[in-house]
Amino acid sequence: VRPLTARDREIAAMVGPEMRRRGMRFVGLDVIGGHLTEVNVTSPTCIREIDAGAGLNIAGLLFDALERDAA
Repeated sequence: VRPLTARDREIAAMVGPEMRRRGMRFVGLDVIGGHLTEVNVTSPTCIREIDAGAGLNIAGLLFDALERDAA
């Protein structure tokens, strides 16, 4: 697990609005060499690894966001 780069964030900012428009709240973006190579919409993975490496609770954050969207 490594911190997101400025380029990673730039890519997410470009892709994010379209994913939200399509109703997708949790997708995985594969970035290699600063280029988006894949958008994983059916089985984004690595939650456990990211949680452990970054001290996060991604599943909890996701469910909080889904609850807000449903309200």
